[in-house]
Amino acid sequence: MTVDARVALVTCSAFPDLWEDDRPLRDALRARGVAVDVVRWDDADADWTVYDLTVIRSPWDYVARHDQFVAWARSVPRLANPGDVIAWNTDKRYLGELAAAGVPVIPTGFVGPGETWTPPATGQWVVKPTVSAGSQDTARYDFPDQLGAARAHVTRLTAAGRTAMIQPYLSAVATAGETAVLCLPDAAGDLTFSHAIRKGPMLTRTGEHEIDPGSEDITARTPSEAELAVARAALAAIPGGTKRLLYARIDVIPGPDGAPQLVELELTEPALFLSFAPTAANRLADGILARL
Repeated sequence: MTVDARVALVTCSAFPDLWEDDRPLRDALRARGVAVDVVRWDDADADWTVYDLTVIRSPWDYVARHDQFVAWARSVPRLANPGDVIAWNTDKRYLGELAAAGVPVIPTGFVGPGETWTPPATGQWVVKPTVSAGSQDTARYDFPDQLGAARAHVTRLTAAGRTAMIQPYLSAVATAGETAVLCLPDAAGDLTFSHAIRKGPMLTRTGEHEIDPGSEDITARTPSEAELAVARAALAAIPGGTKRLLYARIDVIPGPDGAPQLVELELTEPALFLSFAPTAANRLADGILARL
C-alpha cells in the first residue's frame, strides 16, 4: 500500500536525524510512499499546516519550556498525540486523577509552591518535579538520614514555581525491574498491546545528580497478565478515551506485595523501543496511514 501524504516526525536539536529507535518508523513510512520530514518542535520556520499528520517523537528538551511546548502542541492542526492530551500528560499530577479512578498507582504525594510538606519518618523516597523528562531533577533519599537533603530538594523545586512529587522507592526496580508496556493501533484503530521491555534501575545510589540515562539496561520482556491489566486500567481512565491516540507506554513496577503499580502513563514523547519488536515499526506506520 502506498499513499500520497506528508508526515512530520518531531524531534529536538539534540537529535536532528531522530533518536535511533525512531528511524525504523521513518523508513517504514517512506517504504509506503509517505514523504517524511524530521522537524524540531521549536523550529520557527516550520509550517505545520503542510503536514497531513505531525507525530511527536523526541522533543526531549521541552521541560524548561513546558508552557511554550504545550502552546505549540495546541497550535498544531493535526498532531499525534493531540495537544490537549499533551497538556494533561506532561504534568504528572495526572497520576492523582488515575489513582482516584481506581488505577493502582504508586502512592504519590504532591507539594506545590507555597504548600507545606510533612515528610515520612523513615524509608527510601524519590523526589522529582511533576514536569520532567528522562529522570531530570530526580533523586532518591534515605529517611531520616537524608531528610534534610530531601527537604532542600523539595524547597528548590517549589521555590522555582514547580510542583514536587514524592513517591516511595520500590526495591523491585533493582530486581524485577520496570516493565514498559507499549500499545499501538490495531487494524481497527484501537490501542492494543504491541510489545514490552524491561528497564533496569537508573537511581543506583542515594542523593541527587546520580542519573545517567545512557546507562539504562533495556531488554525485551513478556508482561504478566497482571501488568497488562494495569495497562488496560490506565488506558481506560484517559480523559477523552484512546481512539484518537497513536501510541501509549505504560510503565509499571511490582509494589511491596508483588502486585504491579503504575509508575507513569507516557502519552507525549515516550521511547517506543521499536527495535525490540520486529513488527512494531510497520504497525505504527500502518496506524499513521490509517489516520491520513
